[in-house]
Amino acid sequence: MLKTRVITALVLLAVLLPILFFLPPVYIGGFFLIALLAGAWEWSLLLAPEAGRAAYLYAVFCLAIIVFLLATQNVSWQFGLLLLAVLFWFLVAPFILARGMHLSLDRLRSFYVVLGLILLPATWFALAFLRELGLVFLLTTMALVWVADIGAYFVGKAFGKRKLAAQISPGKSVEGALGGLVLCCVYALACVFFLPFESTLFGAWAIRFGWVPMFLMVAVLTAFSIFGDLFESQLKRLAGVKDGSHLLPGHGGVLDRVDALIPTMPIAALLAGLV
Repeated sequence: MLKTRVITALVLLAVLLPILFFLPPVYIGGFFLIALLAGAWEWSLLLAPEAGRAAYLYAVFCLAIIVFLLATQNVSWQFGLLLLAVLFWFLVAPFILARGMHLSLDRLRSFYVVLGLILLPATWFALAFLRELGLVFLLTTMALVWVADIGAYFVGKAFGKRKLAAQISPGKSVEGALGGLVLCCVYALACVFFLPFESTLFGAWAIRFGWVPMFLMVAVLTAFSIFGDLFESQLKRLAGVKDGSHLLPGHGGVLDRVDALIPTMPIAALLAGLV
């Protein structure tokens, strides 16, 4: 399993790194688009595993939403989509997660169908917007999610005792989440000190609003990266599956790899818009 995971990761890096550093920004937009459409396909299969053709149609609907909003060139509509996604994560997602496994996927299937058509396109627009602000801006913001995951994993392994969400994800602990938060704060501080202020979200916030608001922002993004992970885990458990798909050998599906980005990127894009 480990060998398969490493091989898959190396192949993805071999594709992603040249796109990031040697090709115009439109290519990374295309890469993200393919990933989000694959995620939309998996999302549909989680909701209706027997409807294979419908999953492709669902991905097409996601693509149509993105293409339509790009074609209209109406920034306010794109902003509205991002805001709708952010409002869901702040106002609705906590209540869904609080219900644990006391939910019926059959009753909520229509809700999840509409939800995916909001969250997935919003994530793409957020990533595209952050890329417009600079490659370093995009990568340092995305890296916060990975730092949170690394910190939570190792601190949780070493000190984790209290379950964070036992029904949804038994492996996650309160101690691990706090460890991820501390490591994210250290990471953000390093970005501010070692990179140009305007080249990262953390530096821009530290200069514009001060240190305390910057660390509060980091705490919010870290918390919602955990929310995204738990939300996808909850959906998979409700659907009765372990992985979103087997598109990425050794890693599961695309959603399994981008779940934490789905809430954090739209929030980060709106926060970046403030500065």
